[in-house]
Amino acid sequence: MKKWIALLLCVLSLSFLIGCAAEHETDGGEKSSAEEGIRIGMSFDSFVIERWQKDRDVFVAEAKARGAEVNVQNANGNLEEQISQIQYLIEKKVDVIVIVAGDCNGLSEVVTQAKDAGIKVIAYDRLINNADVDLYISFDNERVGTLMGEALAGCYLPHKKVLMLTGPLEDNNVVMIEDGFRGVMQKNGIDIVDIMYADGWKAELASDYIDQHIESLEDVDAIMCGNDLIATSVIRTLAENRLAGKIKIVGQDADLEACQRIVEGTQVMTVYKPVEKLARNAARYACLMAEGKPFLTEAEQEECLEISDGSNHVPYVVLEPVPVDADNMKEVIINSGFHFEEEVYLNVR
Repeated sequence: MKKWIALLLCVLSLSFLIGCAAEHETDGGEKSSAEEGIRIGMSFDSFVIERWQKDRDVFVAEAKARGAEVNVQNANGNLEEQISQIQYLIEKKVDVIVIVAGDCNGLSEVVTQAKDAGIKVIAYDRLINNADVDLYISFDNERVGTLMGEALAGCYLPHKKVLMLTGPLEDNNVVMIEDGFRGVMQKNGIDIVDIMYADGWKAELASDYIDQHIESLEDVDAIMCGNDLIATSVIRTLAENRLAGKIKIVGQDADLEACQRIVEGTQVMTVYKPVEKLARNAARYACLMAEGKPFLTEAEQEECLEISDGSNHVPYVVLEPVPVDADNMKEVIINSGFHFEEEVYLNVR
């Protein structure tokens, strides 16, 4: 009898072990219980621009709160590296890939690879051309340029001459912002004397331009800077040449230094883009996509636009940018918690 009991216990133990092994088996294509959660890949061109780190942190926090695991990749401004990192995310069989494109024309093929693998793709803030992404979410970038132009047009510009120092044409947003800005300049009879596209959004290229053209700036009334990082570099170089405050400056992104300059009087305005709203919405959409659920509410579906990526019309969730100057700094920036009041007004108290 003891032998039969021992044999029975052995069989039961063996059956239990086989069952456990089957439950955790993944070679056959089935996910283990630990892998059943949502997996999102997030590919950043770089973190050169200050705001991207805030986008990342808000997105990851929101996605994790919804039960998702986020794999963040940073290509450090290298197109081939970003392609390689996206291919890595494809190999990891993530459910959704969210991409901040460095080159809006250079990622079309790898996005197609992702979609062929059954992975949803969200173009975050920058459109990816000829890729038929599942969603593009960004701000109204033409409106960004319009707001910058209107801010300068409202200033006293005796020579009616401005300079544009902006980002690379590989960034699709740059083209849209330029369109908005040019429209305001033409409407107000203001001449754009020159334009420089900074490769990779490298702010030092803008300061180099100022150094090389300092003598021709005598009759330039204002400089449209593609973002606040470029504005920072430009203003520092102007200060070295005793021109800070004499030439009107506008930018975008509401970086802390830019907000400080606005209340100090050395920058006219910046365009605030509520990135927390952008990142939270994108994380919510990504999680719902991964679950195979409708990702837009009925109200969002009614407001959702379509935009051409050159070959396809893709869904476009557009958020509104906000102009920020000294008059509404507290209302927009401080009250929203984007920056602390003591930081913004650090040098004016």
